[in-house]
Amino acid sequence: MAKIFQVSARAGMARVVEPIARALLRVGVTPNVVTVTGTLGVLVGSIVLGARGHLVAGALVVAFFALTDMLDGTMARLRGGSSRFGAFLDSSMDRASDGAVFGAVAYWLATQGDHLGVAAALTCLVAGGLVSYVKARAEGLGMTCNVGVAERTERLLIVGVGALLTGLGLDWALITALWLLAAVSLFTVGQRMAHVYRQAQRAELGVDA
Repeated sequence: MAKIFQVSARAGMARVVEPIARALLRVGVTPNVVTVTGTLGVLVGSIVLGARGHLVAGALVVAFFALTDMLDGTMARLRGGSSRFGAFLDSSMDRASDGAVFGAVAYWLATQGDHLGVAAALTCLVAGGLVSYVKARAEGLGMTCNVGVAERTERLLIVGVGALLTGLGLDWALITALWLLAAVSLFTVGQRMAHVYRQAQRAELGVDA
């Protein structure tokens, strides 16, 4: 169901994003420039706003600039595909953005004396990195790893909604979102490792045969 929702949402967003992508390409803006700009925007929203407790403004800024993740990909597709460096840059900037978001949340919770919240935020940060690493490592070994309920879009959406609701007065929302995200992220790591294990086992059996 999560995959169906994500595909439907991306299809709807594509109708909005594609004209913007075409316009940027016409004026000479490259996908790599959009990637870096989006990352800088997320850093500002996280560190300057979120870490200082401006949760509503921080969540909105991060959400806006996080959309560039779809924009740069669309631009690359319209140009005929992403370059190797473009793909490398995009993945690297995603990790920087994720670190800023969850690091800022952990910092703000620490200033509030919420040690359990800090633990949840750090768990999300580590588990989110593992989700991405397991997929990258599997693909580097020639296997697929397109499974999981908590990919990057879902992770940012969950923490963003939690931060927004807490900023609007629901104090429990961010902590609840973080623990939920920690659980589904760890579950996704397990899903991906099991998926890769089954592929490796089938490959070994095929070699033995």
